[in-house]
Amino acid sequence: MNGTKFQVKVWKYLQTIPKGKVKTYKQVAIGINRPKSARAVANACAKNPYAPKVPCHRVIRSDGSLGGFSGAGGIKTKKKLLKKEGFLL
Repeated sequence: MNGTKFQVKVWKYLQTIPKGKVKTYKQVAIGINRPKSARAVANACAKNPYAPKVPCHRVIRSDGSLGGFSGAGGIKTKKKLLKKEGFLL
């Protein structure tokens, strides 16, 4: 993977989120031992060139909303990927 050390750390963590499950940006930040870095996690997700193989679509906002998706098709694709994996929106 090509990216900053932080981005690669986030992207590797995203690969541990099972299909049909989601985590919040804050939960990912805690998971990589950077609990105050939720916004940086969101930025790393936005820069993910490996989507959907590296599943940034499985990361949502703390309020339960989907947030963004930088892959082709944007938020519509994020919804479609989550539904396909069995996550109820």
